Amino acid sequence: MPLTNTVILKLNEITTLVEDKNNIKESEIEEIKSIFKSIIENGERYDLDDIESWFENEGSWKNKAIRIRVTNLAQYVQNKFQQTLKLKILSDDDCTCRD
Repeated sequence: MPLTNTVILKLNEITTLVEDKNNIKESEIEEIKSIFKSIIENGERYDLDDIESWFENEGSWKNKAIRIRVTNLAQYVQNKFQQTLKLKILSDDDCTCRD
């Protein structure tokens, strides 16, 4: 799935946020996770390969390890959201532990 304009704007926001593209600070990591979380909470979806490719082609992210780190953060947020969603789907009616 191609990245939407909304997702690309958020990726640009990450690019602007990170001062040193060779060394991401802890505070920047938390902001990056927050940005990816906002993407998902707003109903947008992204493919991790597309995210990695976008950062590679953007131009200022020359350090491959850092690009992979950002992609891993995107994956972490995506997985965490999916796990939370699965927990919300289970309702009390599905519980067989009652008498």
